[in-house]
Amino acid sequence: MDAAQQEATARARELQRNWYGEPLGALFRRLIDDLGLNQARLAGVLGLSAPMLSQLMSGQRAKIGNPAVVQRVQLLQDLAGQVADGSVSAAEATERMEEIKKSQGGSVLTNTTTSTTSSGAPTVKRVVREIQSLLRSVAAAGDIIEAADTLAPTHPELAEFLRVYGAGRTSDAVTHYQSHQN
Repeated sequence: MDAAQQEATARARELQRNWYGEPLGALFRRLIDDLGLNQARLAGVLGLSAPMLSQLMSGQRAKIGNPAVVQRVQLLQDLAGQVADGSVSAAEATERMEEIKKSQGGSVLTNTTTSTTSSGAPTVKRVVREIQSLLRSVAAAGDIIEAADTLAPTHPELAEFLRVYGAGRTSDAVTHYQSHQN
């Protein structure tokens, strides 16, 4: 790799860090490790070609162009956290990955049959995920944390909201929401 290619790769990785909170290579490797996948399987679940995944991981490409793929990445991150904390088994994770693979992304607060209560109301988890998706669609996690730090002295509640919902794990945000409903 010549100097120009190295510079372009470094620039792409920095853009990824700004947009997604970290370089996609690190993020995708963690998903592969945490969920027991290989690159081809991860590409399939995300709806990317294997070469595109490889280009994103290596920094040859900076941005995921399809918002539905970005949403699938977020759903896989949430799933990996649930597998890590033991709330989802390996068998359940495999089933969930198939559901994630079929998801089309979509507009904010769309309901699906798996994410509503029997009354048809969205579940807390679904609403939290939609809030996270909305926040993450306009700013990277690092930018959200920086905004929270800036707001903390004058608006501590808003800063906490941004940290929990904009840069935190879904399970932590659900717990936060439930603890504030009393």
